[in-house]
Amino acid sequence: MAAPVIEADAVVIGAGPVGLFQVFQLGLHEVQAHVIDALPYAGGQCMELYADKPIYDIPGTPVTTGRGLTQSLLQQIAPFQAQMHFSQLVESVTRLEDGRLHLVTDTGNTFVTKTLFVAAGVGAFVARKPPVPALEAFEGRQVHYPHDAALPDGTMADAHVVVLGGDESAVVAALDAAQPSENARGPASVTLIHRRDVFTGEPATLQLLEAARAAGKIQVLAAQVTGCEAEGDRLHALQVLTAEGKETPVPADHVIVRLGVSPKMGPIADWGWTLERKQVPVNTENFQSELPGIFAVGDINFYPGKRKLILSGFHEATLAAFGAMAFISPEKKVLLQYTTTSPRLHQLLGVGTQEKS
Repeated sequence: MAAPVIEADAVVIGAGPVGLFQVFQLGLHEVQAHVIDALPYAGGQCMELYADKPIYDIPGTPVTTGRGLTQSLLQQIAPFQAQMHFSQLVESVTRLEDGRLHLVTDTGNTFVTKTLFVAAGVGAFVARKPPVPALEAFEGRQVHYPHDAALPDGTMADAHVVVLGGDESAVVAALDAAQPSENARGPASVTLIHRRDVFTGEPATLQLLEAARAAGKIQVLAAQVTGCEAEGDRLHALQVLTAEGKETPVPADHVIVRLGVSPKMGPIADWGWTLERKQVPVNTENFQSELPGIFAVGDINFYPGKRKLILSGFHEATLAAFGAMAFISPEKKVLLQYTTTSPRLHQLLGVGTQEKS
């Protein structure tokens, strides 16, 4: 049975900082937004690339991190109860006879919206795959990516588990695999494969890895995956080339891929608009694209003097929200209100006015 169509005044593609601030600006206009993102959580590039690295150029905030900024923005938009739709990509956008936009995602969700805000940054972040196309046949069954659904308890019992990657997420995945729950048997083996026997992560996490290696719970192999072996429709081994130049098979009932993510334009490039250097040209009066009712904010857009800064994206989201009201509520006169003095905005934000001293 098909999921019901979701009707909205505004859909935001991208839950990074600019997309989240777009939700806030729409909320000030009493517009509740739906947000779609390929990742399973909010934060976009901030969370994927520099979650714990310092950011110094957010106005009024001397220093924060990608994680801290995301948490602050989520707190800021909480009063507006945006509906989040994670782990999915918008595959198609078409215009209905009444002018609204019809969106379909790769998970089968359908949206009909008056306005669309593309805040997709440099593209949707998708998991990097091993350079072995044959492994795709086992995805979802024996090859697992960060954005896949959680595996049932006991899946790894008595299995040969291989984790691919060298950052903290790979180390944590290996540690988790080596420490099954109380109700499940442990794996037959856990092998952590990276091109070098060097891993990044918090010192405490790396210490746990060293302890697991010393106890024989995790084997580390400096190698690169070059192929795979299967019996029927079941994967049973990976072929790897070790740092010493030796080709060898590694038993693999389950492969956990933690090779990081990379941005891809994906279907956005085929929506019928003219792109300039893989960016969407916009009118700087309201950051609308050449397609009526579709706005582009943040790193995805282009205009003379464009600077790829979070600060710039916040400004763009503000003007885009004002511009969108002509499509959302054309009969409504849009007034500039200030959060310092407007009782209506205070009500929307759920805050009380300060008593005069």
